[in-house]
Amino acid sequence: MPDTARSALVVLAAGAGTRVGAAVNKVLLPVADATVLGLSLRTALAVEDVRRIVLVVRPGEEEAVAAAVRPVLGTGEVLVVPGGATRHASEWSALQALRPDVEAGEIDVVAIHDGARPLASPELFAVVIDVARDLGGAIPVVPLTGAVDASFTPVTDVAGVQTPQAFRARPLLAAYEQAAADGFDGTDTAACLAAYPGDTGLRIGAVPSSPLNLKVTFAEDVATVDALLTRRG
Repeated sequence: MPDTARSALVVLAAGAGTRVGAAVNKVLLPVADATVLGLSLRTALAVEDVRRIVLVVRPGEEEAVAAAVRPVLGTGEVLVVPGGATRHASEWSALQALRPDVEAGEIDVVAIHDGARPLASPELFAVVIDVARDLGGAIPVVPLTGAVDASFTPVTDVAGVQTPQAFRARPLLAAYEQAAADGFDGTDTAACLAAYPGDTGLRIGAVPSSPLNLKVTFAEDVATVDALLTRRG
């Protein structure tokens, strides 16, 4: 692989986000001086050693997304691709757009992030990319408190999985190609790699994260993000 091989970042913004109770896609909601998606993209643009950023949008929302990201884009560039009916389909759309660079060896790691997680830091992106380059894959995890099992018995040592999730590009592309052939639809990126690990010896490392890397799901989450940003200054 060439020494110039670098990472690619995929930002998913094609979900409906109906639980937030807004009339628009939740990633387009205003927060601080931008939007939820604008904050996520601003972070992606701040990550070093990135060759390509792919923004996956819901068909019909291209103009609204452009208006949301234009204020934070500056001189940066993003490739916009249409998403699918599911998260997996949206990820597959992004990977197909990245295929030429992956096959040419110009991209060696792909990180996939929920646009609805606007507080992920550039440092978290960098760590998961480095671990993925070393092991094959990396996912951010955070301990969960108050978890119970099916009988409502408290359980410990349970972790929640967040994004960005990063993986070596060629095994990732191969897994999604096989998933497309089989009609498999995973819940997240790691689920597809778990179903189609191939013969590369790929391992997925757990990277410690923080509850602050929250996902905007409900209306109050937007206010929480705004308050956390205000406190951060």
